[in-house]
Amino acid sequence: MRENTKPIITATWVGIIVNGLLAILKGIGGLLSGSRALMADALHSASDIVGSVVVLFAVKIANKPPDEEHPYGHGKAENIASIIVALLLIVVGIEVSISSIKVFFGETPNAPGMLALVIIIISILIKEALFQYKYRLGKKYKSSALISEAWHHRSDSLSSMAALLGIGSALLGEAYSISALVYGDAVAGILVSIIVIKVGYSLAKESSLIMMEKVLDKEDTQVYIETVKSVSGVLKIDQIHVRTHGSYVVIDIKVGVDRNITVEKGHAISKHVKTKLMNKHHEIEDVLVHINPY
Repeated sequence: MRENTKPIITATWVGIIVNGLLAILKGIGGLLSGSRALMADALHSASDIVGSVVVLFAVKIANKPPDEEHPYGHGKAENIASIIVALLLIVVGIEVSISSIKVFFGETPNAPGMLALVIIIISILIKEALFQYKYRLGKKYKSSALISEAWHHRSDSLSSMAALLGIGSALLGEAYSISALVYGDAVAGILVSIIVIKVGYSLAKESSLIMMEKVLDKEDTQVYIETVKSVSGVLKIDQIHVRTHGSYVVIDIKVGVDRNITVEKGHAISKHVKTKLMNKHHEIEDVLVHINPY
């Protein structure tokens, strides 16, 4: 098991438990207060649970060692999980939008009670804390699945803020007999859906590019280039491709060496290139070195 697997799994379980409690709290609060925005938020938290379970399985699969069918390992299972989480976000966003739009074609809604306001504030604080926790951990261990899940929490936090504004305006509308403000809760539900769909689209797009073998850009590759240049016997770097596989990377590199050295010496240089890269950069899972005469 890789050193990053245990903290990622722990963070995912934390998300499952917290989201479960929040979904129940929001669902009950939404039913009792009659808040559509809060009910929408409850669905969002429930979708977070599904996303966390997907991430949990993906991380365990990604931790499997390379085999004959998967010589580069199973790391892209995390990217697949990211796409699934993103699609869940988009589906939930569409459902919330449809539900909120229907309000404008029915009876005038009742403003939600203060209970909804209290629950939504608690939710914002908890979800933002989860985002910070998982995002920093995902960046530390380069886990695309955990970063996607963190953004799922952030989208929940943002949607809760929209719901807070909607519930607050609806309460003000009822208190001061301003009928237009009573629809604030439904408007918030639509804003929630837009935020959720946008986040889902961004995550799906990023993970899809990785699945299509997009390599790291020159800026992110430079650190590996400098390491290779420091290897004795390497005269130049003809080509380097760095591909992400979930929380680790695989490098394909072509280096130029003196054409007059022996095959054995060339092999020793290629082995040194691989060893130095993997020892200095722990996120590297494998390096394929091709020697060119120069």
